[in-house]
Amino acid sequence: MALDLEKARLISALARGKANWGAAYDRMEHFKRFQNLKDIIKDLSKKGWVIIHKKPNFEAISLNPKYKKEIIEFIEEQIPELKGVVK
Repeated sequence: MALDLEKARLISALARGKANWGAAYDRMEHFKRFQNLKDIIKDLSKKGWVIIHKKPNFEAISLNPKYKKEIIEFIEEQIPELKGVVK
């Protein structure tokens, strides 16, 4: 499914870049290239995989370390070439 692949790309970008887990977050505006960003964030936050940080001047997102195993499995399932890359 194309949306699942886009979700995997977004969460892999969060996990690989500056390792945005828990309190380490990245501004949502940095992910404008994702066409369905709002839908993806909404779905991932319902699962509990993404934490939304609402700041006075911007909104940011990070990955929930509680679901680290599931998130990494999802990324590796959707993007097999990243197997073993995301930690």
